[in-house]
Parts: sequence; structure tokens; C-alpha cells
Amino acid sequence: MKKRNIIIALMVIFIIIIVIIVGNLRKIDKKINDNIKIVTSFYPIYIMTLNITDGIQDIEVSNMAEMHTGCIHDYTLTTSDLKKFENADIFIENGHGIEEFTDKILESYSDIKVIDSSKNITNIISDDDEINAHFWTSIDSYILQVKEITLNLKQLDNKNAEKYEQNCLKYVLKLEDLKKEYSSLSKIKNKKVISLNESFSYLLQFIELDETLIESDHEQSTLSAEKMKEIIDKMKKESIDSIIISEEDNEQNANTIKSETGANIYKLKDGMSGDNSLDSYINTMKDNLNILLGMKGIN
Repeated sequence: MKKRNIIIALMVIFIIIIVIIVGNLRKIDKKINDNIKIVTSFYPIYIMTLNITDGIQDIEVSNMAEMHTGCIHDYTLTTSDLKKFENADIFIENGHGIEEFTDKILESYSDIKVIDSSKNITNIISDDDEINAHFWTSIDSYILQVKEITLNLKQLDNKNAEKYEQNCLKYVLKLEDLKKEYSSLSKIKNKKVISLNESFSYLLQFIELDETLIESDHEQSTLSAEKMKEIIDKMKKESIDSIIISEEDNEQNANTIKSETGANIYKLKDGMSGDNSLDSYINTMKDNLNILLGMKGIN
């Protein structure tokens, strides 16, 4: 009888332990499920958001496009992309038309809150009514995007408002220091350059270079003979000795122009891919600064 009572007591204790474990697991699962889930459209917005949400425990941030996708203008959503929105609360986009697929996302997930990071950017560059939305290559515009995301997250998640604000201030201070480093480029202010990549229009505007943008398919297309002659004649006439392209661009057009004019080619980073480092954007812009400091006319 005594042995039976011991067995019953042990069984009761075992059941109690199981109940406690299951209860704790449910609490953990509930906590995870109660996290605010943020999806960003592509890499530049992802890095901004990582900095703003850094260290906040109940926030989950994921990026929709792959880290090395590049610009998502004309991007086609995949099934795996859409799955990332199944439990999402907030979608943060660059805005001004780059994410042409936003409406499609909202058709499937109408409850998602959308944050347009470029809502308050006013120095918009456009050509034939088509907006160039590569704002992040200008440090000033990038800061405006960071502040706009922060403002919206504070409104949508008030309990973490102070943390968002602190992270924003910390990041903006770093970006302001980066701006000071770029002041060393003042000697090439108003210098004329040929750009074969629209991604850099805001960067070149920020450092006050006089850009002539040549539209092209950066990865593949070859400029027509007529267009090439027009560019070469302009460069010779105006003594333009610098060509700006992206590290990812096909160099054929730039090399052809260089062979005819003797111009120097400067390969910059567009900031559309990289790692998960919080300082990824800052490091990219410092790399660009070093390239620009080597530009003819800086010394």
C-alpha cells in the first residue's frame, strides 16, 4: 500500500512537471507569436530598419528580396516572397514607385501597415515623368528615410517608441559624422562627370558634381554608335574626364568611351547589396568616398 502511494505521488509530481513545462512552452510560443514582424522590401531599407530596431527584443525584421538582388524596380514577386508576409504586421518600402508590387501584396494581406520611407523627400530627380527613386545614395536623403521609418514605427508600436528614437539618434549621429568626412570632396564641387548609372544621381547631387546621366541597361546593353559619338563629342568639347559606373555594371560602354577620350573610370558601390552589418551602409559610403578622393582634380 505504501509502495502504491509512493508511485501515485510520483505520477502526480510527473504530471505537474509536464503541465508546468507545457504551460511555459505555450508562454514562450505566445511571446514569439506576439512579436511585431516587419518585412522590408530590399537591402537599403533592411539596413535602415535593422539599425532602428537594434536590441528591441519583441521585433522581428526580415528582408523580402535576397540580399544580393540589387534594385527591385520591375521586380517580379515569387511565391516564397509572398510567404514572408503571411504573419507580417508592417511592410517598409523605399517608395516612389520602386516597389511596383506593393498593391499585389496588399491584395493578399490587406491588414499589413505600409511605411513609405521616402514620403518626406522633396529633392526628387525625374526624367520624362519617371522618378529616380535611388534616394539612399545621398546621405541627406538616407537620413530623411531613417527618420521617417522611426516616426512611423513609434506611432505603430508606442511601447517601444523611446527605444526606436534612441536608436535613430545614435544612427543619425554616425551618418552626420559620415557627412563631415564627405566635406573633403569640396575641391571637386561642380566638376563635370558622365554617369552611366542612374543609381548615383543623388550621390552626385549630394557632393555637387555636375552629372550628365546616360541611360543604359547597366548589365548588358551597348550604347548605339550615334549615342556613343554624342557622348564622346560632348566630353571632348567640355573637357569631361571622369566616367561613373557601378561595380556591378558592364564596363563595355565605359571602356569604349575611355579609349576615345582618355577619361578615367570610377566604379562606385550602389548600396543595394551587402551583409547584415549595422554599419554596412556607412562602410559602403566610405568606400565610395575613397574612390572619389582619387578622382582627377581633387588634389
